[in-house]
Amino acid sequence: MAARTDRYTIVAITLHWLIAICILNMIPMGLWMTDAINVPETKSSAYQAFQLHKSIGLTILVLSILRLIWRLTHKPPPLNPLMPAWEKFAANATHTLFYVIMIGLPLTGWLYVSTGWSFAYNMALNVPTVWFGQFTVPHIPGFAEAPKETKEAAAVGFLKTHELLAYFTLALAALHIAAALKHHFVSRDDTLAHMLPFLRRKANQNITQS
Repeated sequence: MAARTDRYTIVAITLHWLIAICILNMIPMGLWMTDAINVPETKSSAYQAFQLHKSIGLTILVLSILRLIWRLTHKPPPLNPLMPAWEKFAANATHTLFYVIMIGLPLTGWLYVSTGWSFAYNMALNVPTVWFGQFTVPHIPGFAEAPKETKEAAAVGFLKTHELLAYFTLALAALHIAAALKHHFVSRDDTLAHMLPFLRRKANQNITQS
């Protein structure tokens, strides 16, 4: 196991930003295509967006699992010792919730398409998932032979959970960004620099001058 350092590893930083950029771009795409699939003029584009959405979602799932494994085997930088106990608890809780979201969000999407039921059309619609046009990703087993009522109920449950996690992601991301900016501009510590190493010198200078 790697020794603790004063910042995240380059692997952790790269995975962090790749996943963040993907998720924050996926949410508006998902909101748009949900409405566009029912409009004749945008139906074709929405179908293509669905395939792209699924491909990026599965990529997020793989990257998030890798990120979790890396986190469990490489200790993150310590929290600022001057942070109050409640703030440390909030920081740890936020990171835990992000891992739940990073895995739960794409997983619920995969489960939804695996049911073979379209919520938009309220009918069975078994559309294959082709990862960026390269190969077909199999559905999660257990739904192919299920009764219609079971597929419909499962599809509604997974989709609603998927949407709820998406909105929760936006709220948690806003809180996370606000906390990072607070540490950088108000507390003037190195918290933000842990994920943006080029800020480290500036943060250290601010602490020295304060």
